[in-house]
Order: sequence, then C-alpha cells, then structure tokens
Amino acid sequence: MTVQAVEDEAEFGRLADPYRRELLAFCYSMLGSVEDAEDLVQETYLRAWRSYGGFEGRSSLRSWLYRIATNRCLTALERRGRRPLPSGLAGPADPDAPLVGAGPETVWLQPFPGPPAGAPADPAVIVAERDSVRLALVAAMQHLSARQRAVLILREVLAWRAAEVAEVLGMTTVAVNSALQHARARLGRAGAVEDGLTEPPEADRRALLARYVRAFEDADVAGLVALLHRDAVMEMPPYLSWFAGRTAVIGFLKRRCLGTPGDFRLVPVAANGQPAAGAYLRGPDGVHRAHGIQVLTVRTAGITRIDTFLGPDLFAAFGLPATYPEHRLG
Repeated sequence: MTVQAVEDEAEFGRLADPYRRELLAFCYSMLGSVEDAEDLVQETYLRAWRSYGGFEGRSSLRSWLYRIATNRCLTALERRGRRPLPSGLAGPADPDAPLVGAGPETVWLQPFPGPPAGAPADPAVIVAERDSVRLALVAAMQHLSARQRAVLILREVLAWRAAEVAEVLGMTTVAVNSALQHARARLGRAGAVEDGLTEPPEADRRALLARYVRAFEDADVAGLVALLHRDAVMEMPPYLSWFAGRTAVIGFLKRRCLGTPGDFRLVPVAANGQPAAGAYLRGPDGVHRAHGIQVLTVRTAGITRIDTFLGPDLFAAFGLPATYPEHRLG
C-alpha cells in the first residue's frame, strides 16, 4: 500500500466513522435484524472506501454513505421476506393453552442493542436513533415495501428534504411524496398509530425498570400487576403464542413462567431506545443461564408491552455473558 493510500484510508476513517452507529440504526430499521444490519454497514464502508478516491464531494459524505447503505438494504430486501412478531401472525392465545411454536421458515424480528458505553452523545443523533428503532415502528414497517421503508425513515425520522431523499433513492420528489403518503396510510391500517399514552421521563423509566427487575426476580405477582397497563401485551418469539391484556399476561407469568423467587436473574440493558433486560433462568445445577432479552414499552400509565426474545444467541450483541455474573454488571 502506498503512502498516499495509507493517508487516504486514515482520512476516510476519520471522516466516516462518526456515522457508523446511525447507519447501523438505519439498516436495522430497514431490515429488522441487527446481524444483517452489521453486515450491511460493513459492506457499505468497504464499498465506500474502495470508491473514496472518486468521491468528489458533490454531496456530503453522510449522504453518500446513506446512498450506498440504502441501495444495499434495498438489494437485500429483494431476497428476504418480512420479519414479524407473533402478534403480526395470529390472534392472542389462552394463557393456559400449550404454547405454539413457529416453523423453521419463520424469521423473526430482532431487538436492537442500545448504544455502547462511550458512544457519541449528540442529542440529535440520539433522538433520531430512538425514534427510528422503536420496536413497534420497526415491526410495523415490515408491512411496507423496501422503498416505502427508506422514504419513511429518511423523511419522517431523519427529517431529510424530499429532494435529498429523491437523490439518494433515484426517484422524483413527486414519487417520494407519494411513497411517504402510502407508507403512512399502510402503517395506519397496520395499527401503527400513537396509543395516546405519553412516555415518562428518562429517570422515571429507569426507576420503573428497576421495579420490574425486582418484581420479576422475586416472582412478585402483585408487584408486576401494579406495573402493567390493563391492556398490556406479552409476546415471546419464537413462540407464536402471545397474550393480550393484563389478566392474561399475569396469568401466564404466574402459572407458567415466574416459578419461585430467585429462579430468574435480570440484568438491565437498553434495546430499541426502550428499557430492557437480559433474563437468566436457573437450571437444576443452580447456574443461571441466558434465557431471553426482554424489551419493555413503557408509558406513564404503566408497561404496555413485554417483548421477550427467547434464546441465548442475542446476549453477546448486548455485551452480556452466557451465564449470570457473580456480581451485577454496572
């Protein structure tokens, strides 16, 4: 590698690396998979680096990276089906009925890990990421076409002008505005509308998560009842079975999940811009092993959703070990 090439690589890294996290959130919002998003971002940066010598600054570097990432996402979505949650495939289940599993052909939506420690704290970037990766929104966007997803995120979340989106997607501004209108209508038909319940301040969300963790670990049914909204929903991919209403959710937790105090240990994390926890279940040998990532949707009226992504595979993405640590993670 020549000296000039080394200098170009260093310059590219310095200029492009600050956009990596937001591009990851964008690709996740498009694809519904953190694993696929990471692969696409890596591919985006590789393609951008290879073409960097010809980048003449006709657009901003950020826009150029988004153009590459968007095209890679559109190509990927041509070959893949949507990633649903159980509530998008069937009606609610009886909490006393046997759990129904999905077939191996079902590819589920995944949770998105919160920003790592030391990540840039640009308020605008933080707000945009939280708005774009909220679980309900990403689940609803599975009903949109690939281009409608891109238009919705770029226009509604990132607040790009229609002309900027048109340039990135190779569309006219009229087509962009039409796609946005159709995307909004489709989300409305899919039920992806605001529920009218406001979100509490960050300090209150942290306090509620702490109460939830304590109640879950203590198998405290009364404590969980006090935290859940009356219309709360609980789902647990890869099971198709999901439960609607506080009575059904509590019935399932009480009779078939919580066990005895100490069976579960939870480590608070963040996912999809929402409070979350890594849940560890105690085995016959007394060791607590990775069980699932729980993502909570919180409103001032209480917890409205518990989405539990079962299995140990996602724990590494959240920086969590396979077995519960001797001491709480800070």
